[in-house]
Amino acid sequence: MLIASGCSSDSGSDDGKDKGADASASQSASPSPTVRAAAYKKLPEPCAVLSKKTLEDLAPKAKAGKEGNSDDISTRANCSWNSLDNNGVKGSQFRWLNVSLLRFDSDTTRGPGDELAKEYYDKQVRDAQSAEGAKGTRTEPLTGTGDEAMVVRYDLKKKEGTFKQQTVVARVENVVVTLDYNGAGLAGDKTPDADDLVKDAQKAAKEAVASVTEANGAAAASGSPSTSPSTSASQSASASASKPASGKA
Repeated sequence: MLIASGCSSDSGSDDGKDKGADASASQSASPSPTVRAAAYKKLPEPCAVLSKKTLEDLAPKAKAGKEGNSDDISTRANCSWNSLDNNGVKGSQFRWLNVSLLRFDSDTTRGPGDELAKEYYDKQVRDAQSAEGAKGTRTEPLTGTGDEAMVVRYDLKKKEGTFKQQTVVARVENVVVTLDYNGAGLAGDKTPDADDLVKDAQKAAKEAVASVTEANGAAAASGSPSTSPSTSASQSASASASKPASGKA
């Protein structure tokens, strides 16, 4: 009886091992999760996204652009220009221009890069619309600039004068471009025309978006699945990529 019992026990153990092996094989055969690959893999040099002519028009007295700090220039970059045209006793014309670029990789957990970029794009527009101290805020869609774009314009009154602020937020594939442009007449000089500033900002935003596309060239491959999680730039997206009307007079 003891021998029979022992044989029965061994037989049951073998069955358990076989079932465990089958389960393990089934798990290893399961397909890995996939996500649509991000179209753009890099960003252009931020201080080179605008032509010399455009910089002369928007910030005529600016010297070289100042590139912002970034722990990964392939996902986050920005450049700014300050211009002060001193007209002596007649006052001065001030301009500040900033271009911020933020790229999102696809992530098997969080989703495709273009959808993550869309979320950040919407946030950037909302942030511009709710800028502290803004007066007369207006929002307008902008066509021909990436996949989608909006212009938010408003006035900011400061001790130096009235600043006319334009923020253009554009998304092209998995990259969000935020362009801030403001101007003011200081020390008695006249306030710049807001419509002229908006036109200049729109032109510059189109150039910046085109630079993103050109930097990636034929390497952009939208729609290809990705099976490995990537570190997304959205981990730091809560910190706004731009600081509109920061009072850099």
